[in-house]
Amino acid sequence: MTALVTGSAGGIGSAIVRKLEREGFEVKGLDLVDGFDVTDPEAWEHVGSVDLACLNAGVLTGTDDIAGLTEEQYRRAVGVNVDGVVWGVRRLDRVMPPGSTIVVTASLAGLVGIPDDPIYGLTKHAVVGFVRSVADQLWSRGIRIQAVCPGWADTGLMPSEFKQELTGRGYRLLRPEDVADGVWAAYKSEGTGEAWVVQPGRDPLHYEFKGVPGPR
Repeated sequence: MTALVTGSAGGIGSAIVRKLEREGFEVKGLDLVDGFDVTDPEAWEHVGSVDLACLNAGVLTGTDDIAGLTEEQYRRAVGVNVDGVVWGVRRLDRVMPPGSTIVVTASLAGLVGIPDDPIYGLTKHAVVGFVRSVADQLWSRGIRIQAVCPGWADTGLMPSEFKQELTGRGYRLLRPEDVADGVWAAYKSEGTGEAWVVQPGRDPLHYEFKGVPGPR
């Protein structure tokens, strides 16, 4: 069995790699530090077929101040968190065989508001919506797609000041290994287009979306 993991050099990415290797997968890591840019559509054209793809690369803007938000902060967050998923899914849909699975690392910030980084919240809401919206057409070709929605995790992605602020509020941070377990739960589920919540002290949980009222 073969797998790929984007953002593989980071805390969560490396935990996912280790988890998959323990489960018997041959894993290829794709990371900017090794020259792979998820925001580059051309780079994705050189990615081949795998049985499991974990689209995990993600960044924060590092600011809660919309008035002070720079174009560079905005474009980088949208490029990595949204474009990197869309280009990846587009390529993988073309090359993955029936029976394969894509698991996207979204965030709890894709299900609830996140005043600490509104643009990060915007991108993760987009990712969750994309996964739910594209699931049926992928399924028609035998490919499942899932989203994992962890709370804040203790990784190098998080600025130290923000980490201190969260822990000062009494917030428990996830370990990267907890998120990897959530990825595995999403992969092992037989569903598609699902969101799996990962929170400290809980097993990964399939999130149930409430329907909206129909027309009268």
